[in-house]
Amino acid sequence: MTGGPAPGGDSNLLTDRPDLYEARFPDPERLAARWAEDVLLRHGAGPRVLDAGCGTGRDAAHLHGLGRRVTGIDVATSMLAYARTHHPGPEYLRADLRDFDLGRTVDAVLCLDSALLYCHGNDELDGFLASCRRHLSPGGLLVAEMRNGAFFLGDSELLDRPVTRTLSDGGVVRTSVTTLWVDRAAQLLCRRRVWTADDGSPPLEQRSAWRLLFPRELCHFLAVAGFEVLELHDGPGPRTEPPWRPGAPAPEGTTADGDRLQPPPPYHLAPPTNGEPLLPPRARARPELPTDPNFSPKEERSA
Repeated sequence: MTGGPAPGGDSNLLTDRPDLYEARFPDPERLAARWAEDVLLRHGAGPRVLDAGCGTGRDAAHLHGLGRRVTGIDVATSMLAYARTHHPGPEYLRADLRDFDLGRTVDAVLCLDSALLYCHGNDELDGFLASCRRHLSPGGLLVAEMRNGAFFLGDSELLDRPVTRTLSDGGVVRTSVTTLWVDRAAQLLCRRRVWTADDGSPPLEQRSAWRLLFPRELCHFLAVAGFEVLELHDGPGPRTEPPWRPGAPAPEGTTADGDRLQPPPPYHLAPPTNGEPLLPPRARARPELPTDPNFSPKEERSA
């Protein structure tokens, strides 16, 4: 998933060049989409799916190939153009996750790769959840996968040192040096990435950030927006180590020690159910609650 616009409106190399994004973050087995389909099947979701922050369209196209009617939205026109050409099938529309209106309802909303966390402020997060609530049919599901803010309470393994990666771009070798730090007052995980290339082009510095949400804080936002949390846990998922694999049993209980929060069943709009484990990526919306009329693309992963 691509992230929202960088502070100050700077461009982002991996958003501007979706082919490089897919080379940098390959998913040849389509684990993210297969994991999402597993969640949707286990919770009986209908065929209409909205991929919020669809990025290059890999996940949306895979779900489309499985017979679902998929709409992908993203704020990055470069990503949408790439998706239409390289991952056709779904309908791709430009929309801002913080406030969108497609004029239709769906059975499930997917928001993977921490795209939700580009909503930095409380009003932006409220706007995203209100938009999801408006678009979900009764009993619809919201499945979100994201970084876990609680992971950074005492663990600095992702913050200890810069991470260097290289990427082949035709005849050019590009090198990125990525540094992460936490802005505690703003509850943001901040990233500075500097790209250099062996073709003599000048260095390119880019900055972005993700909101750090704690599990109970996330549950509160969801409840206020009219969702019931069905599951909340830290994996396994498509971005965990080890990653989720087809046939893996559904997680039981609630754990939030890992870097990612997963939702094998999502948040949904429906009367509370008894005995179901909490998990964040999946919630159901409660019907007949007033909605708040109060971004987007898929996240580049941090390192």
